[in-house]
Amino acid sequence: MSAQRITILGSTGSIGVSTLDVIRCHRQRYEVFALCAHSRMDRLFDQCLEFRPRYAVIRDAELACQLQHKLNKAFSPTKVEYGQQALVDMAEHPEVDSVMAAIVGAAGLPSAMAAARAGKKIMLANKEALVMAGALFIQEVKDNGAMLLPIDSEHNAIFQSLPVGYDGKPQKNGISKILLTASGGPFRKTLAADLEKVTPEQACAHPKWAMGRKISVDSATMMNKALEVIEARWLFNVLPEQIEVIIHPESIIHSMVQYIDGSVIAGLGNPDMRIPIAHALAYPERIASGVEPLDFVKVASLHFEAPDHERFLCLALAYRALDEGGSSPVTLNAANEVVVQAFLDRKIAFTAIPNVVAAVMDKTIITPLTALEGIVAADQAARALAEQIIRQYE
Repeated sequence: MSAQRITILGSTGSIGVSTLDVIRCHRQRYEVFALCAHSRMDRLFDQCLEFRPRYAVIRDAELACQLQHKLNKAFSPTKVEYGQQALVDMAEHPEVDSVMAAIVGAAGLPSAMAAARAGKKIMLANKEALVMAGALFIQEVKDNGAMLLPIDSEHNAIFQSLPVGYDGKPQKNGISKILLTASGGPFRKTLAADLEKVTPEQACAHPKWAMGRKISVDSATMMNKALEVIEARWLFNVLPEQIEVIIHPESIIHSMVQYIDGSVIAGLGNPDMRIPIAHALAYPERIASGVEPLDFVKVASLHFEAPDHERFLCLALAYRALDEGGSSPVTLNAANEVVVQAFLDRKIAFTAIPNVVAAVMDKTIITPLTALEGIVAADQAARALAEQIIRQYE
């Protein structure tokens, strides 16, 4: 069996690092074709020396020149490219079999869409691709014979809990509800009055998962779960009212599928992203992920509770965006990216995050989306409006 050639979009982030960790254990099965990063040149350099990809991609020409010089001195055969078009090229390259789409935020949409158009096996960790371009993205996957495998632990658990060969018809398959679990983040029990004082460092200290700063803040506001609601709607073709969020602080049950006969099938495992990554890499086979198996005796008990919608205002914004349709999910995502960065830069308080996002949605005219250009325009407009509103807080 020939090795599966893989492009990793976002190789220096947490998902990219975990992907390489799984590949490291199965070198005979996988060949790293391209490693793509934003600006972590030293980490990308080390990855190139170890995995010897044909290409590496980084943000701009200056960094590319520096990286190429370092690789040449180390006698590495890797060729360095740069910029957004290079990411697209690596995603759709004819010699690539699979693409790990793990670039955070809207920046990951063009390359993920390119992989869909090229009919690749897409391991999707970039939830924004579906939040922003849901119907268009799914249509590209169908039209071009691509395979879409979710990497988010929640959506991967749902995928594994669905009937084999699920055809996107929940009613026909007896599915009544998707139960999307959430850890509740670091402030699940924090008094509402104390949230105003939350610092970026506190918001990034997730109790269960090691993640990047942006997604950690999203977890703390539960915007991450809000985006996952939208993602689930498109991945599994369910109605918004068929998606229920449940707080599960242990993060052992990653999500569940409820059927009309009363059965509930759940995906369980230790909270480690190597599990869904290994599942997607080898699908429909199974390979070792390097993660210790779940010890039920050690776990002992599991807890569940309903989310506090007054504390977690972002959840309601997701259902609002789905109800409004069109460009509303794009606006939600774009505004949130800008506002989270403002919080990390200490320009606004933690509690202002959902308020600013809601204000941007209130002031934005919803438009239908029929092409990528419209998505980009809606994204840019929402970002500009978010920046304008944030200045009122400074």
